[in-house]
Amino acid sequence: MAMHVGRLSAGLCWLAARGGCGKLRSWSLRCAAGRFCRPPSTAWAEQSRGLGYGPTAGGGPRLRTGLAAGLAGLAGLAAATFGLVERAEMVSKSSGAPSPSPGRTEEEDDELARRCSCFMASPVTDLHELRRRPGDMKTKMELLILETQAQVCQALAQVDGGASFSVDRWERKEGGGGISCVLQDGRVFEKAGVNISVVHGNLSEEAAKQMRSRGKKLQVKDGKLPFSAMGVSSVIHPKNPHAPTIHFNYRYFEIEEAEGNKQWWFGGGCDLTPTYLNQEDAVHFHRTLKEACDQHGPDLYPKFKKWCDDYFFIAHRGERRGIGGIFFDDLDSPSKEEVFRFVQSCAQAVIPSYIPLVKKHCDDSFTPREKLWQQLRRGRYVEFNLLYDRGTRFGLFTPGSKIESILMSLPLTARWEYMHSPSENSKEAEILDVLRHPRDWVH
Repeated sequence: MAMHVGRLSAGLCWLAARGGCGKLRSWSLRCAAGRFCRPPSTAWAEQSRGLGYGPTAGGGPRLRTGLAAGLAGLAGLAAATFGLVERAEMVSKSSGAPSPSPGRTEEEDDELARRCSCFMASPVTDLHELRRRPGDMKTKMELLILETQAQVCQALAQVDGGASFSVDRWERKEGGGGISCVLQDGRVFEKAGVNISVVHGNLSEEAAKQMRSRGKKLQVKDGKLPFSAMGVSSVIHPKNPHAPTIHFNYRYFEIEEAEGNKQWWFGGGCDLTPTYLNQEDAVHFHRTLKEACDQHGPDLYPKFKKWCDDYFFIAHRGERRGIGGIFFDDLDSPSKEEVFRFVQSCAQAVIPSYIPLVKKHCDDSFTPREKLWQQLRRGRYVEFNLLYDRGTRFGLFTPGSKIESILMSLPLTARWEYMHSPSENSKEAEILDVLRHPRDWVH
């Protein structure tokens, strides 16, 4: 089922004040129907407690190399958790855990319906099921990614001021489905996609094999391993070569073993890919992400920043895809609630880290040479996503995958020229130097 949401003028929360390009204006908590809708930070969550990054009981951080994949559509989401880059951990700086809600009142049920009315489409999971398990992490995470999708789409539509978002709510016969929102050929954005997936079923033998190869012990019952996976993924390609591309994804994965035990983990990240280096923009982006991470521990940002630089590396070019950000996977300590709050903070940092940069540059003048360089850099983006992003590669060969959503991350246009090399000391050479030698942007 596909529909078009013209200017997203109804049914969405967190409306950005109109104003085109320029300074980012204040946000409103009021959705189109006149109700006040809660942001993700208040969705059945307490105030954040301190989190840190620390060693395991056995001593030393449990870090192992392997695969971490960007989330794209259905199978890309599952694949992102099937592979491992490293193992991320956080340790609590406080004790205790939030008490689960004892039940739902009629007023709370109405509040859930109001929240859902602000999404781009109805939740993938039936509303009755969400009401039945309000304290379950699958419910919390689904609501978070739906709210994040609505916020980001609304922010992009406000900046673009013209193009429509196509909203495609799809189902997967193997279990679950998703909502793909894509804007193309806008005034500001050439292509902007914000997708969510909420899928479940039984892991394939190949997926289980990959999990075991990275150290997971999985007990199969009758040859089956039930799983649930959900996440939000976005890639945004502006038209202007001075406005940067951004990618982010945040996801949750859960497996039920033979004895009823459950394994769970979170993953995700956010990174920036500018065509030309703007020092002020780079500092703003990284500082915003660092502030989100610092709420939960001072060691998280430097660890996840390095992880991001290492993952988004185009080996055959000897350069990174962009100027980095944060990236993590297999994050499963100290508790679901504390890791969830960390992921919330990261998701909430997307809009303030990026939208001011687009508004700042969307009307900048540019030359044909600068547009050509943007097309060549987009070629590098395509190379990474198709050759190195294992989530994309895995998804393309997984039954039941949503191919259009997996390939949403690719730009509408790109270019490859034989033996193209920028002039020495040029602006093009400047960004290449940064891509080959990552910098510390916040110190």
